[in-house]
Amino acid sequence: MTLLLKLSQLIDWINERVGKGAFWLVLVMTIISAGNAVVRFIFNYSSNGLLEIQWYLFAAVFLLCSPYTLQKNEHVRIDVISGRFSPRGHAIIDIIGTLFFLLPMVILVLYLAVPLVADSYRINEMSANAGGLIRWPVKILLPIGFTLLALQGLSELIKRVAFLMGLIDDPNSKDKGPSAEEELAAAIAAAKAKEAK
Repeated sequence: MTLLLKLSQLIDWINERVGKGAFWLVLVMTIISAGNAVVRFIFNYSSNGLLEIQWYLFAAVFLLCSPYTLQKNEHVRIDVISGRFSPRGHAIIDIIGTLFFLLPMVILVLYLAVPLVADSYRINEMSANAGGLIRWPVKILLPIGFTLLALQGLSELIKRVAFLMGLIDDPNSKDKGPSAEEELAAAIAAAKAKEAK
């Protein structure tokens, strides 16, 4: 079990880095959106490419941050029901949910997405919109994001089993640290302070 816990820590480390890196895409998306609106207003010019890159960035944020959200226990739960269970009950529900819902869904999406991405790359698929972007870079986010989600699901499964065996503390207990929004605000403030020096 020690080796599996080390694997879980590695998966957590990878998804935390990817998730925190993807936070910055929100800022990039906001700048592009604001710039596109200003250019459209001042110069009466718009670009489908600028609109599509916003969609691509949104897809990247959603797909790359989902594993991080699962890791931090910030995913959607039915608290009215789950709040009545003990920590052991939560762990058992999480194990059942991971084995019978999360992992099968991820495997199905990967099974369907990989051929789609391969075909898009092979034909160098382009957007049907004038001035649009190539499509395979955004489509490749599907297998990347869902592979990271599958790995995080495996990590959470390992942690729940280890908790039931009495090897670790309750993985469902919420970390009292800063929220994702607070972390992003602190990172932006630190970057501004660094630039000011």
